Amino acid sequence: MSPAQQRLLALWAVLLSGVVCLVFLPVSRLASVLILLAVWGLIAAVWYVASRRSEHQVTVRLDNLPEATYRQPVVLVCGDLPQAWPEQSQALIVPQGCWIRVEKHQDLEQIARQLLWLRPDWGRQLSVIVSVCPQKHTDTEALTSDLLALRWQISQLRRETGHSFPLVLSGQAGSAIMNDMLWQAAISSEGVHVWRASSAPCSIAAWVTTGGAMAMQQQVLMNSLIGWFHQHVKSVFIDKNPDIPAIAPTAVLWGMGPRLAGSLASSVWTAWLSRHTAMQRVAGWQTQGTDSTATSLLPDFVLPLLPEGQGLTPRQRSLRCGLTMFTGAVIAALLCSGWNNHQLVQRLSFDIHRYNRIPMGNPVLKAEAVSVLRADAAQLDEWARSGAPVRMSLGLYQGTRLHMPVLNAIRSYLPPPPPSVPEPQAIPKIVRLDSMSLFDSGKSVLKSGSTKMLINSLVGIKAKPGWLIVVSGHTDNTGNPQLNQTLSLKRAEAVRDWMRDIGDVPESCFAVQGYGESRPVATNDTPDGRALNRRVEISLVPQANACLMPGNTPASSQDDGASQHNGE
Repeated sequence: MSPAQQRLLALWAVLLSGVVCLVFLPVSRLASVLILLAVWGLIAAVWYVASRRSEHQVTVRLDNLPEATYRQPVVLVCGDLPQAWPEQSQALIVPQGCWIRVEKHQDLEQIARQLLWLRPDWGRQLSVIVSVCPQKHTDTEALTSDLLALRWQISQLRRETGHSFPLVLSGQAGSAIMNDMLWQAAISSEGVHVWRASSAPCSIAAWVTTGGAMAMQQQVLMNSLIGWFHQHVKSVFIDKNPDIPAIAPTAVLWGMGPRLAGSLASSVWTAWLSRHTAMQRVAGWQTQGTDSTATSLLPDFVLPLLPEGQGLTPRQRSLRCGLTMFTGAVIAALLCSGWNNHQLVQRLSFDIHRYNRIPMGNPVLKAEAVSVLRADAAQLDEWARSGAPVRMSLGLYQGTRLHMPVLNAIRSYLPPPPPSVPEPQAIPKIVRLDSMSLFDSGKSVLKSGSTKMLINSLVGIKAKPGWLIVVSGHTDNTGNPQLNQTLSLKRAEAVRDWMRDIGDVPESCFAVQGYGESRPVATNDTPDGRALNRRVEISLVPQANACLMPGNTPASSQDDGASQHNGE
């Protein structure tokens, strides 16, 4: 992926993680922010490592590459070549495609990564050809070790890049019995065909039939090459190995020409032929001519026959990564929404269960429980009007089915009766009469005109069972205190007698007291104060068994408070 695509993916990951953490995560706001910061830090670290890794990949110089729009096969060439590479650069462009030379087999993975970095859209065009010339090797074990290293690198490329990197195996040898270059190729399941520059491709049988005895000799030598190649090259790539995945070749090529640059007189090839034929140093086993006149470099004819590799372009990989992130975010949001709804169901169920378990005999706890249910109902009503919160949405909202159970629980609530208010304690009612309006000075006999005033003043004073009518007389401090006390008592008795006679009230309902000048209500230093102190007071006082008459039971007072009536 290009740096721009990596940045876009990082921003996309930041956006998705922000939505999930801040909107759906079932934790407090502070915890959501902390988790989001941790996720962003992880995204930044991954992006930094990926960008640094891409920078480190650019370590091998590749010149003369086709443009990025080039769409023909591009093959990485590893292993032996029948002659020196004709170009100074590593890329060799032919009409059928492009060959890129890998000088050292250890550099295959690095060059492939560099190529994908420079040409990201070439992933499905890349193939690898491993060319082996047995006449250039003297140690079979060293050759096997190099081929295993190539197998490991190709498997790593396939795993890490996602591209298939089709494998082509090629074996070449030189022989004096060859007149020109002969290729035989086994591509997929099409069988083995013969390829020659001077004729069209054909089967081995057709070529041997038309070629006669010479073709028969060449085919015998070619069969030896095929046998050696299967045992020492192809088997290295397809044999089971617990550490390295097997790699089945897409095509296998065998080439034989009259000359081969760099061939050795004693090699694994000659040793193979001697072991299988019991002959030594046969003239036809060696090449003819000098190294300067070598056979064709690479099998260009195979390029159009290579299958298109599998894998995704950088854009497709970016889209797939973005879609994978989105899918993961949706799954995380669904899980969080489900958990949020689960918590809502648990909370409302607990509130209803708690309300139902509290007996009506405990009004305080019952009122607290119903207030919690009313708050739950108000919240559900708000969500029903304005929509469920996003953190509980995505089709998982459970508040609708819980609304009615909450309302039913609230409707079942019966508030407790109001507390009984105790009756206030009866306060004696006092009627205050001016003595000078009732009596002449120094006298205890009611005036003849005092009856009307007594009737008007004593309307509220009524005899009742359980109430005592207290009549008390008072004077000012003028005169002898003892005489004043006696005068006040007689005046109280005169008022009692009048009430007893006029109201037909038994005498047991009365209590008469004379206080003289001992309880003034105002100062005696002024005429107005002395006038206030000359008075007769009548009051109702609750007293058990007072004023009982046959057929009557005690009753409560009808009057509260105090009133003051001043005679004129």
